[in-house]
Amino acid sequence: MSQIRVLIADDESLVRGGLSLIVAAADDLTVVAEAASGPETLAQTDRTRPDVILLDIQMPGSDGIAVTRQLRDRPYRPRIVIVTTFGLDIYLHQALDAGADGFILKDAPAELIQQAIRSAHRGDAVLSPQMTRALIRRYTSLPTPDPAPPAGYDQLTARERQVLTLLAQAHSNAEIATALHISEATVKTHITRILMKLGLRDRAQAIVLAHRHGLDRPAP
Repeated sequence: MSQIRVLIADDESLVRGGLSLIVAAADDLTVVAEAASGPETLAQTDRTRPDVILLDIQMPGSDGIAVTRQLRDRPYRPRIVIVTTFGLDIYLHQALDAGADGFILKDAPAELIQQAIRSAHRGDAVLSPQMTRALIRRYTSLPTPDPAPPAGYDQLTARERQVLTLLAQAHSNAEIATALHISEATVKTHITRILMKLGLRDRAQAIVLAHRHGLDRPAP
């Protein structure tokens, strides 16, 4: 069985040790390196070519957001999952804009952390319900959204716009399927097309975009 190669980057040795144990406990995951600073994370990425990086935001030398931006612009670009605390939700939109693939909490159960790595490796966004709610709170507390539709929005079908609205309301694929009386496979197809037409990487970016432009509410 092919293993998913994981780099763990955190300035606290106890956190790195705990995450390493969680990753090593799964047969399909393996830790290829650890890093305690931003520069070390970049160096270890170049050296070991991990599939997924579990990345802390607050690190010496260069924080997780700056590291994410630098990795985004490189030819070899691993998936990046920010490992954060709930109190740091102010950084959510910054990390998403930088190119992070999702967020997990440092105190999340081991099974959820392992699943987050697998999801990121598949190319799915990793956004826990707590992080989704925090993201929505942040954008609903901002001033009036930009009334201009984002680039590519006019290419969306009526059904795709419905799916985007439900995404922005933090519904899962199963909940969207139930609400629209369609299959989960069809929901996934719609989401893939939405991301392609809007030039987005994942559903986390779609949530951000929808709230920035007031698309989290059904059209009249």
